[in-house]
Amino acid sequence: MNVRLTVLALGTMLLAACVSAPQPLQGSFNPITPRDAAANDSTGASVRWGGRIVSVEPQANRTCFEMISTYLGDSGRPYWGSDDTGGRFIACRTGFYDPAVFEQNREVTFIGRISGYQNRRIGEYDYRFPQVEADVVYLWPVRETVDVVGYPAAPWPWWGWW
Repeated sequence: MNVRLTVLALGTMLLAACVSAPQPLQGSFNPITPRDAAANDSTGASVRWGGRIVSVEPQANRTCFEMISTYLGDSGRPYWGSDDTGGRFIACRTGFYDPAVFEQNREVTFIGRISGYQNRRIGEYDYRFPQVEADVVYLWPVRETVDVVGYPAAPWPWWGWW
């Protein structure tokens, strides 16, 4: 009985080890959310934030992303299990990131430092965006939606379906 329990525990630990962030997203970061950063000055804090793209703004020597933030799972991927978001933020990185690839609603995770704040309008509302100077821009693959069609099992293995 103890051998089974030991094997089960080892198997569980091995599976848990498989759930880790991709190499570029690993590290330790300040646990503040963009909403917290907008309320209090957190300039200079090292953060790992992610969410969905609202818009992409290519500029002369860099690209800025307006993002709606959400909780990140253990792998660093944005998690959309609820409508509760962590606020909005702007992330900028040197270079050109094509808006055709980094299109609206794609999931992205950023690692960088809060470099300041921008005041912009969302509709008629004035919003204070924390701005991140990103060292890492990690675009996640599109989540595939699969429709699973189940058939009830035949009552006897030799019957099958007609």
